[in-house]
Amino acid sequence: MKIEAYQISEVINLKKFRNDYASQPILFNNSELFYKRDDEKYCYLLSYGIVVFGGFGDLEKSEFLKFVKGYVENEVDGKYDEHFDLQTDPSVSIVLKYNSITVSEITDDTIRIVMLNIGQSVALDHYEDLTLEIFKDSREITDELEKTGTFKYSKKDLLKFIGRTINIKNSIIDNLYIFDAPDIVWENEHLERIDKGLKKTFDLKMRYQDIDYKLKIVQDNLTLFTDLLQNRESTRLEWIVIILILIEVFDIFIKKFLG
Repeated sequence: MKIEAYQISEVINLKKFRNDYASQPILFNNSELFYKRDDEKYCYLLSYGIVVFGGFGDLEKSEFLKFVKGYVENEVDGKYDEHFDLQTDPSVSIVLKYNSITVSEITDDTIRIVMLNIGQSVALDHYEDLTLEIFKDSREITDELEKTGTFKYSKKDLLKFIGRTINIKNSIIDNLYIFDAPDIVWENEHLERIDKGLKKTFDLKMRYQDIDYKLKIVQDNLTLFTDLLQNRESTRLEWIVIILILIEVFDIFIKKFLG
């Protein structure tokens, strides 16, 4: 079975989708919908904008994605996808390669765990790009400070940058349960081995830590930028006060000596 995951948006409204879609999911909660069709094909929707297919043809995928887009918020620019093969061989337990996994038996739970890890890998691709973008923006500001010794950003621009950084960090924390495996994994040793093996294959932990490291650097820089902005605002207020005092003194002088 070919497993294919796509990031199509920042958010999928799973509740509304479930209410409108004809089929009933075999698993659902606030963050995921897992469907199984009569022809042994699977579809997995994750609330953070991921759709994963198992065994779907190109036309079926296209039609389904078109339908799902009626329930999304903030469609994603760029192409984020991952393809992976799920194979069965009764003579083995688990064999993992860079683009495939072979198990002794394919069950609904096995397919779900594979789909979840592939979906998280695609989501990390998206968050890696977002994090790198704000990391580069932060570096540009620090480079400008080094070259000119001045902080030229306005309060509004800085607040927008801070808001964007916080939103990205919150999305990662809220949506990607990289270290929290589904409950079914803790109850089944075989599924636990599959889950851990896939996390290692997709390097999920290291990639997550790299994103977290970059966000911490950006956060430290934002603290510095905020202090610089406050100092600049304080200096501006001090000059305004000085000018007002000078105007008042000048007015008194005019009235006393020239009045």
